[in-house]
Amino acid sequence: MTHSPKGTDAPGLTNAYTSAPLADTTIHARTDSYFNRTREIVSHFGDAQVTYAFFIRRPVISAPGLMLEWLKNVMAERNSPYSVDLVHPEGDWVGAGEPLMYITGSFTHLADLETLLLQKLGSPCVAAHRAYQIAISLPQTRFLAMDARHCAGFEMQELMAYAASVGGRTAQRDGAIGFVGTANDAVAPFFGTQDGAGTMPHALIGYAGSTVRAAEMFHEMYPEATLVVLVDYFGQEITDALAVCRRFPHLAAEGRLAVRLDTHGGRFLEGLNPQLSYAVLDRHAPESLRRYRSDSELRYLIGTGVSAAAVWRMRDALNEAGFPQVKIIASSGFGVTKCACMADARAPIDIVGTGSFIPDRWNETYATADIVSYNGVERVKIGREFLLPSAQKTQKGKEA
Repeated sequence: MTHSPKGTDAPGLTNAYTSAPLADTTIHARTDSYFNRTREIVSHFGDAQVTYAFFIRRPVISAPGLMLEWLKNVMAERNSPYSVDLVHPEGDWVGAGEPLMYITGSFTHLADLETLLLQKLGSPCVAAHRAYQIAISLPQTRFLAMDARHCAGFEMQELMAYAASVGGRTAQRDGAIGFVGTANDAVAPFFGTQDGAGTMPHALIGYAGSTVRAAEMFHEMYPEATLVVLVDYFGQEITDALAVCRRFPHLAAEGRLAVRLDTHGGRFLEGLNPQLSYAVLDRHAPESLRRYRSDSELRYLIGTGVSAAAVWRMRDALNEAGFPQVKIIASSGFGVTKCACMADARAPIDIVGTGSFIPDRWNETYATADIVSYNGVERVKIGREFLLPSAQKTQKGKEA
């Protein structure tokens, strides 16, 4: 029995909620009825040894860990041996339609698992690919996974956080810093940590009545923690950032103070407008403005919200006031295109908090499985012959 195929030893898998085994009654209720009936028919007429091929119709980064851990736990409960041929280990690039893996075992014990296995495979693979693209677009920036609020419950949150960790580690292999943490304790182990990262939401600043007072409250309660302060609540990002720095000059000098830009898309950062934003970027990265740009790319560079110009304006203000060690954290819609624009503008961002690796086209996340062998005899429905192990071997032979 193959429990942990090479390439699926990512941290956090063993104790994940998503990988915990389910009782047969729960599996029966959650799977598609035709799989339940298939299991009953096969049990009645005689079991078979089958091999499933799993694939996704678009290019992805392989992220099968949670699915395989869940399969291991369920098959252990059923005392049913099985094997996994993981064609693409975790973090591998997988082309559209390429089999990610083959799973071989009892038809009786695998038939009713297909629905749940597919649920745990498709979306993490697509999200891992998006996380990789985001991280590789800004290779010198640290990323924090902030996807929880956008997820439909904790199981999806766990799948997405795991995906970000896989995409981040893959980007690290290609020279990027990648995703180094998340905002939640429960999924922090995927990133090799125990605690979620983060300091304060806008609500705390509203409660405190001022940005400086919120920073004082936080520092009093957590004096050893790095102080990260949101500075957009009152629309005075520069003013409030400098006020916090002057209130905590020792933290600023030690590099233990950061300002987080989260300006919403309905206005410019304090002191900026279209003309001034253009001037800021023309001073720091003029080449980024002189190539063809779509409307959305121009907005990311010199528009409202957290633009490249806004980041440069904040960096200038901090440096001019004598706080060069204060870090800048940016959030708000940092997907692949926005990150690429920030890279073009050489925006001095130290950390990005984002959940934009969550797939925006959910129909692209659908994974599919087909049985390709019954008792050692290859057989698959017409049109899926490319999944047959013999066809894969022939293709690899041609490529070699």
